[in-house]
Amino acid sequence: MSTPRPEGLDLDEPAGLVSWEEARRRCEALRESGRTVVFTNGCFDLLHAGHVRYLADARELGDLLVVGLNSDDSVQRLKGEGRPWNSAAARATVLLGLRSVDLVIVFDQDTPLELIQHLRPSILCKGADYAPDEVVGRPEVEADGGRLVLIPFVTGFSSSALMARIRETDGTP
Repeated sequence: MSTPRPEGLDLDEPAGLVSWEEARRRCEALRESGRTVVFTNGCFDLLHAGHVRYLADARELGDLLVVGLNSDDSVQRLKGEGRPWNSAAARATVLLGLRSVDLVIVFDQDTPLELIQHLRPSILCKGADYAPDEVVGRPEVEADGGRLVLIPFVTGFSSSALMARIRETDGTP
């Protein structure tokens, strides 16, 4: 299911939305120069202050923050019918509007494992609601000399809670 987008808004190729190969090329060049590539991933369907803080904290850990973004099909498989609320292009555009986000790569798999293996980041970030052994890609990153960083949540922000409030307010399913 394709998410409709507003008329007149061209979101086909936002700046910073790169292919897997282009991202790999940039990551390799940075690593070769001794710089640090940080990777995180998610759906980022309803971006809120907690996400913004999380991404800023992740960016502070290195020289380049790469965000793996679940495709529309991937979000629908993971979150259910009616999701995502925003298309991958729209979500990428919003993410790339943040100073902290350098690159966005869309992936269609249910987990970012293949993308993590492809990019070989130095630091893998996830929210602190994950236990280290639950983080997809941790063993691969650590085997390659990298590390996992769990970033604490900003209390009071949740996409699910935000959507529940929206539904209560206007009755949208």
